[in-house]
Amino acid sequence: MDFAFTDEEETFRTELRAFLDAEVPDWWSGMFVDDERAMPFTRELCRKLAERGWLTMAWPTEHGGSGASVWKQAIVREEMWAREEPRGPQYMNLNYIGPVIMRFGSPDQQSRFLPPMARGEVIWCQGFSEPDAGSDLASLSTRAEDCGDHFVVNGQKIWTSYADAPADWCLLLVRTDPTTPKHRGISVLLVDMTTPGITVRPIDTMAGPHEFNEVFLDDVVVPRDCLLGELDHGWDLVVAGLTFERVGIARYARAGRVIELLVDYANANGLGHDPIVRDRLADLHARYEAAKVLNYRAISMQAAGEIPTVEASIARMHNTQLEQAVGHAGLELLGPAGQLRAGDRWAPLQGEVHRYWTRNIPSTLAGGSLEVQKNIVAQRGLGLPREP
Repeated sequence: MDFAFTDEEETFRTELRAFLDAEVPDWWSGMFVDDERAMPFTRELCRKLAERGWLTMAWPTEHGGSGASVWKQAIVREEMWAREEPRGPQYMNLNYIGPVIMRFGSPDQQSRFLPPMARGEVIWCQGFSEPDAGSDLASLSTRAEDCGDHFVVNGQKIWTSYADAPADWCLLLVRTDPTTPKHRGISVLLVDMTTPGITVRPIDTMAGPHEFNEVFLDDVVVPRDCLLGELDHGWDLVVAGLTFERVGIARYARAGRVIELLVDYANANGLGHDPIVRDRLADLHARYEAAKVLNYRAISMQAAGEIPTVEASIARMHNTQLEQAVGHAGLELLGPAGQLRAGDRWAPLQGEVHRYWTRNIPSTLAGGSLEVQKNIVAQRGLGLPREP
């Protein structure tokens, strides 16, 4: 299948790149830095993107989008991720939280929650994983007691990105019927993060500035009109949402940019003719092209109105393993100097390789571990039986 972009789409890419060249400052190196300018910058950039109709361009016009093709939106994803995602945490709203609300939300919920996303005004987080429910997400125990016109939520979430950004809302997964099998009795709530009883505690990681948080919910009252979809049928929303997430993050685009940096470094430092270096970089580039095509395959299914569950898992596996392979190769190419961090004047490539390596150590876990992705491919794609 030919996934070539049209002339009109390539013209848009050129226009978008020119915009980013003008708007993204030299100091920008991603969201997860000790720089108080980072989050305000992402909010301002999203506002400018929204003014141009580029923030939610593939959304339907009735929900604040431009009705553009998913391929144009894919161009936005690629260019944003290649530059360390200057949209900040709002990519979550755009890629899958918004589409899930479009698919499963009531008309009132759509009119309430989607326009602020389209204007770039809100930050959402995702309350899925728990200390005892990570890869086995259906084992979650955070409880929402049905009290008629509201729910009372008690429990704990972990690894919640951007909760301290601060996030304005949370797509929260809760158990509403503990008596049924674990994949049933689960519901999805839309939770205002300023609600009394919510406590956010940052989690430090080896990558430096944190992005992860623990979220504690103690007698949190959530109005019933914030129930997304049907009561006790939240697992269908989870499957759709995670599929949108896996397709919506163009991790391969950042990997491709880092590969370019490594090629330039090798050529500038007399390593470009080393057959081992050439072979390693060529292999990474081939893997990058393969990951890109696998993502395009999933996007083509989205364009046809399908949910690419298996294809998204295949793409996700290649994306995350590519990221880790590029990080390891970069450290080997730079040698001991690759351990120097951003800010050290002796750090090659401004410390990007070390930062890229540390940032992607957990990438094969986020959004569903490699083992989860392989199980999806085996069971849903190949029809293999579950383990006895």
